[in-house]
Amino acid sequence: GMFGLLGPNGAGKSTLMRTIATLQDADEGSVMLDYLNVANDKNAVRKVLGYLPQQFGVYPKISAEALLNHFAVLKGMTNKSERKELVDTLLHKTNLYEVRKRNLGGYSGGMKQRFGIAQALLNSPKLLIVDEPTAGLDPAERNRFYNLLSEVGENTIVILSTHIVDDIKELCTSMAIINQGKVVLKGSPLKLIENLEGKVYQKTIKKRELDQYKQEYTVINEKLFLGKPIINILSEFDPKNGFTPVSTGLEDVYFSQINNY
Repeated sequence: GMFGLLGPNGAGKSTLMRTIATLQDADEGSVMLDYLNVANDKNAVRKVLGYLPQQFGVYPKISAEALLNHFAVLKGMTNKSERKELVDTLLHKTNLYEVRKRNLGGYSGGMKQRFGIAQALLNSPKLLIVDEPTAGLDPAERNRFYNLLSEVGENTIVILSTHIVDDIKELCTSMAIINQGKVVLKGSPLKLIENLEGKVYQKTIKKRELDQYKQEYTVINEKLFLGKPIINILSEFDPKNGFTPVSTGLEDVYFSQINNY
């Protein structure tokens, strides 16, 4: 299944991902994957790990097919026919087969990310780590990536690290919010939304009033609509004063933790 790790930039998500991926040692604590100790059994972990880092570079003048084949060789796949079959299967799975001969330098951002998933799946991993995978993708590419990750997550543990709330809402059955290096909330997205239902109120205010409202209420989110500030507050009871109850979303859950931490 898919586990979402949500948090602002600098919260510690990539550090945690790199530690689990055996690229960085922790100062203290431990990570276990089944019976494998990640700190002590790095090579054993790497054999069952797929990893797509936040910055995934490709050789621009090599075709997707050639580079994926090269990665397969590096992962110890010596049988040429088996290797070709696996490479073709992954290119089909990531919807890149038709452009497999094209140099990677001509790929869009979304295509490069899908290629990144293809290389991460070469060893049929038990654990797949994807760090900020949809940052910079347009909506169409993001949807394609969602569909691909969802399919992979049916048979593999996927840890998805992101600061984009929609990524978690669309994909994950379980999640945690991390801020300033600490897990501040953990659970099912639907359950966490349900826990806040009926406690979020909204009001359109004037810009000069924002600081005053922040002093009087627990403001969890603020945004502009037609140039006017709209605030969402958290309250156990109806605050009156022009506030109206609104349907709760995962964004409210996120901001209730991040803005009041």
